[in-house]
Amino acid sequence: GSTIAFFAHAADETHIYTADPISGRTRQITRRPVLATYYTSIEWTADSRSILAVLIPENRGAPPAKPAVPTAPQVRMTTPETNRLRTYPDLLQDRHEIALVEYYTTGQLAVVDVERRRARNVGEASMIRRVDISPNGMHALVTTTQKPFSYIVPTNSAGTATEIWNLADGAVMVLVSEQEIRDGAPADSSNQNADPDKRNATWRPDGTLGFLQMEPREDDEAEEEEEEGGERSRSRRQDRVMQWSAPFGDASITVVFENSGRMGSVRYSTDAQTLFVRQQTGQRVHDFAVMLSDPDTKHTIYRGELKRRRRGQPALATKTANGATVVRTSSDGQHVFVTGIEYHEDPMQEGPQSYIDRVAIESGEKERIYESGNVGMSERLLAILDDEATKLVVRRESRTDVPDSYFRNTADGTERQLTHNTDYTPDITSADRRRYEVTRADGFKFAVNVTVPDDWNGEPLPGMMWFYPREYTDQDGYDETRETYNKDAFPNLRSRSMDILVRTGYAVISPDAPIIGDAGRMNDNYEHDLRNNLAAVIDFLDEEGIIDRTRLGIGGHSYGAFGTVNAMVHTPFFKAGIAGDGNYNRTLTPFSFQSERRSVWQAPNVYLSMSPLFYANNLTGALLMYHGEHDQNVGTFPINSWRLYEALESLGKTASLYVYPFEDHGPATRETLLDLWARWTAWLDKYVKNAKEGEKIAADRQ
Repeated sequence: GSTIAFFAHAADETHIYTADPISGRTRQITRRPVLATYYTSIEWTADSRSILAVLIPENRGAPPAKPAVPTAPQVRMTTPETNRLRTYPDLLQDRHEIALVEYYTTGQLAVVDVERRRARNVGEASMIRRVDISPNGMHALVTTTQKPFSYIVPTNSAGTATEIWNLADGAVMVLVSEQEIRDGAPADSSNQNADPDKRNATWRPDGTLGFLQMEPREDDEAEEEEEEGGERSRSRRQDRVMQWSAPFGDASITVVFENSGRMGSVRYSTDAQTLFVRQQTGQRVHDFAVMLSDPDTKHTIYRGELKRRRRGQPALATKTANGATVVRTSSDGQHVFVTGIEYHEDPMQEGPQSYIDRVAIESGEKERIYESGNVGMSERLLAILDDEATKLVVRRESRTDVPDSYFRNTADGTERQLTHNTDYTPDITSADRRRYEVTRADGFKFAVNVTVPDDWNGEPLPGMMWFYPREYTDQDGYDETRETYNKDAFPNLRSRSMDILVRTGYAVISPDAPIIGDAGRMNDNYEHDLRNNLAAVIDFLDEEGIIDRTRLGIGGHSYGAFGTVNAMVHTPFFKAGIAGDGNYNRTLTPFSFQSERRSVWQAPNVYLSMSPLFYANNLTGALLMYHGEHDQNVGTFPINSWRLYEALESLGKTASLYVYPFEDHGPATRETLLDLWARWTAWLDKYVKNAKEGEKIAADRQ
C-alpha cells in the first residue's frame, strides 16, 4: 500500500511508472516498452518488489508490410453448420491483416524489478490476453490467444488456452483449460460426454489453484442419460470444489467439497478453510458457507430472488497482503458482511438506501450495522476499510449538493470529508427538474423527466425530447425498473447531456419509452407503442402548460437515434430531429438486434416496419444526423446514415449528415463535441424555437 504503479502512454510507446503517494515522486521502471494491447493490467508480486508485465518482444522487427499488389482474391466459404452470426463492423479481411494482429498482440511476459529497473523474461513470446499471478509469487495463470483466426467473427472470439507458467524458469507446467474459436456454430455434440472443463479456475490464498468440476460420468451413466434425456444421470452427479497443488499433475488434484447442485462460484476465507459458495437456479440465489472441518453442513448467508428490491452482495471480498482475493470476515472469523442497496416501492417518497448486514456464519443471524438515510440526501457505500466494517468510505450527494466522498467511523460517530468537488455548471444543475407519471391511451403508465430553466416565467416553452426505447413484457416488469430511481441524486451532466439546452430556453424532456409485448414478440407492437408513448407525453405536457406543442424537437443516440427517425416518419409531432450513430435499415442486422431475437426470415414484417429508411418519404421535420466514421458498434455501421441521407436527398427532405473522423460509437473528442453543439443549437433554433406554426420545412441546401 505504499507505492502506486500505473501505465504512461507516450506518442509512440507505453511504459510503467511507480509513484510515491506521499511525496508525489514518479519513476519509470520499464526500459523496454510495454505491450498494452490485450493485457492492460498491473500485477505486483507477493513481496511487492517486482511487477509482472507484458513487454514488446526484443528484436521484434518491423510490422508486416502490405503487399503492393494483392496476391489472391478474398475468399469466403460457408460451413456445414448453421452459424447465427451478428453483423460485425470490422473483421479481418486477408492474411496480411491476420499477420498484423499477431504482430501487435504478441508480447513477452517479464518480471520487472522495481528498484533495479531490470526485466527478466518469462517463457516464450505469445499472444497473451490475461495474467494472474499466484499469491505465493511462484506461478501465474496465463491465457493466450490461439490460432486460427476467423474472417466471420472478431479476433476476441478466437480460441484461447489457459496454462500455469512457472515464473522461475518460464516453463509451461500444465494446460488448465482451452476454448475453441467461437464462430457461431453449435457446440460439437460428440464432446458432450468428455471430461468436464475446469470451471472458475482461480488462485486460492495458499497459492494452490481452485476450480469447479462436475463429477465424471460413468460409461453406463452416459448410456442411461442418452436413453432418459439426461435427467437421471444429471440428478446423481455431484459438482465439486477442487484443489490443485504444485507440480499440478493429475495426482495432485483433490476434492475439497461436493454439492448436489451446480455451483456458480466459490470464494475462500483467508486460511482457505471456509468456502463461500453461490448456487443459482433461475432468479433464485443461495449463498452459503461450508467449513471444511464439517463439509456436510451448509450455513446460509443469503437466500432470495435476484430481482427483489433489496439487492444484496454477500460475503464482500477483500485483498490479503500478498494480493489474494478472499472473503472479508470479522476479526474473530465468525462473521461475514452482506452489502447492498434497498429500493422502496415508491421511490418518490423514499430514496435508495445502502446497507451493511453483519451475518453470523454458523447461525445466519443478521445485524444491521450500517444504513444510509433516505430523505433529502443520498449516500452510497464505496469501500469498507477494516475487518469490523466500522470504517467506511461513502459518497454523499443531494439534488443541490455535488457528490463528495467521506470517511465515516460508525463505531465512534466521527467522519471526515475526503473530496471537495466543484459544480462547474450551477446554472444547469440548479434548473427546475420535475418527474411525472404519464398514462397513454391503452392505460400503460410510465415516467417522464422534464427540465426547465430556473427562471422560467410560465409561458409554454419550445421542447426538445431525448429518448431511448426499451422493451418489457408487462407493467410489472417496467415498474420494477422504476424502483431504482434516486430522487436525491445530483444532476449528472455529461458532454452530450441535453439539459444543457435549458441555457437557450428549451424545456428538455426525457421520457421512458416502453415497448410492451409477449416475451420474444415485444417488437410486434413497436410502432403502435412508440406513437402512443410520444402522444401521451406531448398531450400531458401541453395540458400542464410546459411546452408549446407546435415547437418540438426529438433526438437520441444509437437505438435512440433509430427511435428518433421512426418517430419522425410515423408521427407528425416534431419540427426537427437529431439522430446519432443509428441504424435505419434493420435488414442490415438480419439475425437479431437489441432485444429482438427472431431473424428477418422469421419476422420479415417486423424488420421492415421498424426500418425508417423504407418510410423516408413520410419524414416530417428537419433531420440532423451525426455518425462516427469508425463506429465499431454491432449493427450501427456508418453506411446506415449515408444511405438514409441519400434517400432524404432524393426525396427532397430537409436533412444534414456529419461524419466525424476518428470517432467510434459516440463522439468523444473536444473538437467533435464543440462542433456538434454549435450545429445542434443552430439547427434547433432555426427549425424548432423560431419555427412558425403551419410553416412547411423546405430543403436547406447549405
